[in-house]
Amino acid sequence: MLRRYNRNHLGYISPNLQSLEEGVRPEDLDDLFAKPTWSVKSLLPPKISDVDAPKISSKQLHHLLRLSALPFPESPDEEKKMMDTLLAQLHFVGQMQQLDTTGVKHLRAIRDETATAEIEQTTTLDTLKEALARETVIGKHHKRIQRDPDPVDAKDVEDWDVLGSAERKAGKYFVVESERPQE
Repeated sequence: MLRRYNRNHLGYISPNLQSLEEGVRPEDLDDLFAKPTWSVKSLLPPKISDVDAPKISSKQLHHLLRLSALPFPESPDEEKKMMDTLLAQLHFVGQMQQLDTTGVKHLRAIRDETATAEIEQTTTLDTLKEALARETVIGKHHKRIQRDPDPVDAKDVEDWDVLGSAERKAGKYFVVESERPQE
């Protein structure tokens, strides 16, 4: 099912398109993906100061700058800009904290942690021997190691049909099934 997020609301709302089984046309998808349904800008505070916004003193700003080993502002205008940036960042984090993440699995790492990926990423003695065999030492006094680059044939990649292995397609897009939200 296609999910749609409202620009003014961070939570999930009912999709405005029917599921692909019910006949969403590829043109509808093109229209849907042509314009973003939300932006980071919508999560930033309004230009008019918010009464509920956290108050940060100049002393607190200087303390954070000292802890971060960042330079202090050179003028009151620069300090005002820093305060505004910090307030915007705090507001953004507050908006992110309001998201309902019930049932969402925690991300432990960005890299692939499956057993297969671990085997692929493991460096063995044989792997090192192969890498060392491709190196040549040049020069007499200042020895430099030169690695022979493996020639890359990109023809297969250029001719790859991205949608060829997709189980479900909608026009020029592939469809990824996700768990349905619990209601």
